[in-house]
Order: sequence, then structure tokens, then C-alpha cells
Amino acid sequence: MKSESAIKKIGIVGGVAWPSTVVYYSELSRRGDGLRLTRGLSDSASAPDTAMEMAIESLDLNRAVAYWGDDDDDASWARFDEYHRNALKRLEASGAEVAVMASNTPHHRFETIVRGIGIPVISIVDAAAKAAARLGAHEVLILGTAVTMRSAKFREGFENHKIVARGPRDQQARAMTEELIQELQAGKTAGAAERLAEIASESFAAEFSEPAVVCLACTELPLAFVDENFVASFEDRGVTYINTSAAHVDAVFEFAVAEGR
Repeated sequence: MKSESAIKKIGIVGGVAWPSTVVYYSELSRRGDGLRLTRGLSDSASAPDTAMEMAIESLDLNRAVAYWGDDDDDASWARFDEYHRNALKRLEASGAEVAVMASNTPHHRFETIVRGIGIPVISIVDAAAKAAARLGAHEVLILGTAVTMRSAKFREGFENHKIVARGPRDQQARAMTEELIQELQAGKTAGAAERLAEIASESFAAEFSEPAVVCLACTELPLAFVDENFVASFEDRGVTYINTSAAHVDAVFEFAVAEGR
């Protein structure tokens, strides 16, 4: 049995898509290394309570997308929900003590997916909303997949922190965002940051009253900023962005290292 001071084993549902899974793994590992350094320890072998243990269940992105349902038909999401829930169950069986789904889209179905899971699963929406609240944001533009940009669950998550959040009303802006995500999934980053800034600035000028705060609600979108540090929020080209991946990693690492949970 682990001591109360040991880092909890983290389970990651990944593969949707795999580039963001790599980021989750590397950043959590880096935080584990940093924790050992702050405690004056050289490695986890000399101090097993600082070991960063992880398990990854890598899903098939194409299969996950094929299982998307219709928001007007809850039953149509059954295969999508089960696909992700079964991955969480396998992580739980592997000894994971806390889990994350390294993708924004499954959080549209978060409550249903985590039903029956016996370990805590950290919500990316809650982590992102808290990051926006720390910025003092009152209005947030959600950019992501078609599912997340229209998701009532995402809007409600921000509303819990008294923040108005929604995807672009303009269909062209939504289409441009989805096209950009597909390119980033294929590793094409050239010009992506400029295109995001254009989408964000035009959407805010047309639809919002405050300076632009944009939630990158797809774990591939932060890959557009190849030179940006992995932090929960940052500015680029006059736009403030919330990196949901970074906020999510921060939240699960904080939970994993907390004592007595």
C-alpha cells in the first residue's frame, strides 16, 4: 500500500489524438522530475514516494469520431460513452488512482462516461474554467471540435464560475477551426497561430464586448504555438489563450501529489 505522501498513479485515456497524449505524458513526467528536485532528491529510486507512475490507454481517434452521437438523441452516444468508460475501467484495474481523458471532446459526455468509475477523473472543463476565472475573464470564446463548440456542458462548466462561454456563431469561423484541428492532428503547424488569432479577433469583434479570451478546447490547438511555454494561459498576437491541456495537467498533478486524498 502506498503511503499518504506518495504520488498517486495517474491513468491517461489518450490517442484522441496521440500528439496531445505525448504532451500529457511528457509534461507530467517533467513535473515529477521537478518535484524531486525541489525536495533535493536525485531520483525516485532513492525516494520511492516521489515516483511518477502512469498508465496510458490509447484509443483510436477515427473510431472515437465514428461513435459521435446526436445531441438530440442521448442514446446515440452509447458506443462513444462505452468506448471511453471501458478505457477508464482498464486504467482503474491497472492500479491508477486518478485519471484524465487527454481530449476535450469526451468531456461533452463527462458525467455519463465516468458513471461507475471508482477513481477520481479530473474534468478538463472545470480546470479550464478555473484558469479563466483566475484571469478575471467574464467572456470566453470556445474553439474546438464541432462537438465542443456547441456543447452545453462546456458552457455550463464556465457558467459555474460566472463566465459566459460559447463557440463562434459564425459558421465560417467554426469551419476554419475544424479544418485547422485536422491539420494540426497531421502535424501541420505552419501559420496555425496566425489563423487562430484571426478567428479569435474577428469572432470577438462581432460577438463579445470585452478583450479576447479564447479557450483552446481541443488538445491539438495548443500545438499551433510551437514556441510557447506549456502554461495554462498565455498571450499571443493580442489574444489571451487558455491552454486546456496545460490547465488539465496542472489539475491532475496537483491532485496526484496532494496528501491524504
